[in-house]
Formats: sequence, structure tokens, C-alpha cells
Amino acid sequence: MKATCKRESLLASFQTAASVAPTRSPKPILQNVKMEATKERTLLTATDLEQGIRLEVADVETTTPGAAVLPVQRFGSILRESDDTELHLESDGQGTLIRGERSEFRLPATDPDEFPGNPVFEEEHYYETSARLFREMIRRTVFAVDTDSGRYALGGVLLERAEASMVMVGTDGRRLAKMEGPASRFGGPATEDAVIIPARALHLLERALSDDDAEVQIAVHANEILVKSPRAVVHTRLLEGRFPRWRDVFPERSDAVQIDVPVGPFYSAVRQAAIVTSEDSRGVEFQFGSGKLVLAGRTAEVGQARVELPIAYEGQEISVMLDPRYLVDYLKVLDSDSTFKMAIKDAESAAVCSTDDGFAYVIMPLSPDRAKA
Repeated sequence: MKATCKRESLLASFQTAASVAPTRSPKPILQNVKMEATKERTLLTATDLEQGIRLEVADVETTTPGAAVLPVQRFGSILRESDDTELHLESDGQGTLIRGERSEFRLPATDPDEFPGNPVFEEEHYYETSARLFREMIRRTVFAVDTDSGRYALGGVLLERAEASMVMVGTDGRRLAKMEGPASRFGGPATEDAVIIPARALHLLERALSDDDAEVQIAVHANEILVKSPRAVVHTRLLEGRFPRWRDVFPERSDAVQIDVPVGPFYSAVRQAAIVTSEDSRGVEFQFGSGKLVLAGRTAEVGQARVELPIAYEGQEISVMLDPRYLVDYLKVLDSDSTFKMAIKDAESAAVCSTDDGFAYVIMPLSPDRAKA
């Protein structure tokens, strides 16, 4: 193999692929990324046997097609530390040579044929949706999963598919994030109505999807899911277990107060009020009424805070105790110049936040005892 690559482009793609490779493995070859170069395109492949990626690299000119197995740590360090615009790669049975304008590295050879293969997307039955929407659905749900729980189903995001839409849901039992968007079905019904995608695979997908990608195709099998974009194919095994009945969490509350809240100012106020919270006392009281929202935090060992925010609400005063960390997670994935609706009923009922584009978020209130737990 002989190829000339734009260093920054190769670095970005290599880092995405390398995030799949395990740092430790009984199969040392998995701690590498395989590079396959042809006249038409160059692909990077990585896997840990649970999930994998095939990622196309832009800005590569191949003079001699071939393949090379590149160690994640050493080759990644070369790409990061080099200041060359272009790098020349040559690989044969003796090793891989990487040359810059004033630098040269030689890495030992590993047989590319020994590297495990990843599935190729050749599906007849799949769903298709906007890549930008799918990426946003991931961002707006994966933050709410519980990666520390022994309930494995909560360590991933639920994906439900319908005739012309799909829903993604993430929860840790204390808050729940849901995003819905349009999707088209091709080739007949899918094999499963709902599956759970591991959070780690979703973070990989978020990195692998580009703003330039137009559409993604999603195919689900009994124990794995494949996602194809114009430049990448990602596959992962699915999580097993029972996901909570998430629709039961969204209350039908016609008597709740709907308040329009500006994202940017509210985000700032929540972060300020959270300064005086601690691991032992996490609650902040949100007091709505008289054209303003008052955020009150109080911790014996830290101090107290009172932050006011003008809002368009003149009704009866309503207070609820919430964990500010959960609101910060929600607000971080919204446009700071936008607004959202916050539905509040009383101190014992969940707060429901929603936007006009299908994103909804439920936060369970804290009792005084739980606020200090």
C-alpha cells in the first residue's frame, strides 16, 4: 500500500475509529485500526467484537492499493504530534513507513488478513431518516441513561420504530428524555418493534455522523443494529432486559401550569443556584409566581443562594424541589437563544419540559428528605 493523506483529515477519522478499539484485550490485534486503501476510497475498520465501525477517510490519494494494521497508541501519537500537512504511508510485509517533510517513522507489520471483519450494510429491510435529526436524537437522550446501574436496560437508549416515525428514550429512573422524529420504512416491516442501543455505541454514532451526511439507514436484527451513513457503517450488539414503560411516566395533566422559559437565562440561573448544593444536599427550590422565578438553594455546610429570573407567569405561586444537575443536562442540549415549555403542577408532581420539535424531558421532584440524600 502506498498513499498520501491529509494529516488532519486522517487524524479526525482515526480518532473516531480508534475509540472502538479496546485498550486491553486477549486478542492483541483488536488494539489496532485496519486501513484499506483502493483507488476509489480509503476505509478505517475497528472492532472490539461487541461493536465496530467502517469509516471512510477523505483526502487520501492512493498510488498502490493495499492494507495495513495500525496500532492505536503509536500511530495516533504520530498523527497528533506531527505538524505536517501531508503524510506519506507505505506498508508491506516488513512494516509500515510514515513519512512527513522532516520526520519518518516505521512501525512493525501485522497481517491485515488476521483482522476481524465488520458487517457490510446490505440490508433489504431498513428505516431511513435525516442524519442531522438522528444525531440530535442521540444527543438529546443519551445523557439521561444510567451507566452505573445493575439494570442493564437503563444503560442504553430505547429505539422504537413506527410506520413513519421513530422515538428514542433514555432514562435512569429519576429523569427521562424522549425525542421523536420522522422516518421512512423500506422493504417491509422490521423484525423488532423496540430495541435498546448501548450508550457507548450511541456516542460512537454521534462522532461518526457528519454534518454533511444527508440520510442514515438503520437496520435491526435479533441481537444487533446496523447504521449506515454516506461515510460510515456502525454495528453494535443490543442490550437485553426490560425497558421501563416510559409512556406511563408522561402524565396527562390538563391542570398543570405551562410556562415559557428562555433557555440561556434559565441555564445561567440554575448553574448559579447549584453553587451551594453538595453531594449530601442536592435540591434547589424553584418558586414560580408574580412574574418571576426564584431559585433558592441552601446547604448548612456550604451556604445559601437566591437567584431571580423574570418569566411570563402571573398565576398562583407554585414551588417544586428539583436536582439542578438534571436541568443542566437538559439545557445543555438546547439552543441558548430558544425557549421551552415547563409544565408544573405542585411539589409532589414531576416537572415536564418540552420543545416544539418533539423533545420532552421529565424530572422527578425531590422531597426534603431526598434533597439531602
